Amino acid sequence: METQTNHVALPLRSHTILGVCEAIGEEFGFNPVYLRIPFAASVIYSPMMAIAAYLLLGLGVLAARLLVKDKQQVTESVARYADDGANSQVELKKAA
Repeated sequence: METQTNHVALPLRSHTILGVCEAIGEEFGFNPVYLRIPFAASVIYSPMMAIAAYLLLGLGVLAARLLVKDKQQVTESVARYADDGANSQVELKKAA
């Protein structure tokens, strides 16, 4: 049986501003805290430049998410196809 998980959009989560650091962390596979710390330090040093960089990265993440198919959906369909093939092979082995 498949379980359905609810995914809340990044900007609507209570612990994010726009979800830029979290989206970049998910995309490249690292903890977003490693990106949030330099951004926090840059806000202290130059707030306008940090906000501009954050918004530009946000636009980049938005464009990437809109232009590229949902990777999770693609990987789930590939995994489902692989599971179907693996299950049929197991059934054949049991029958033989």
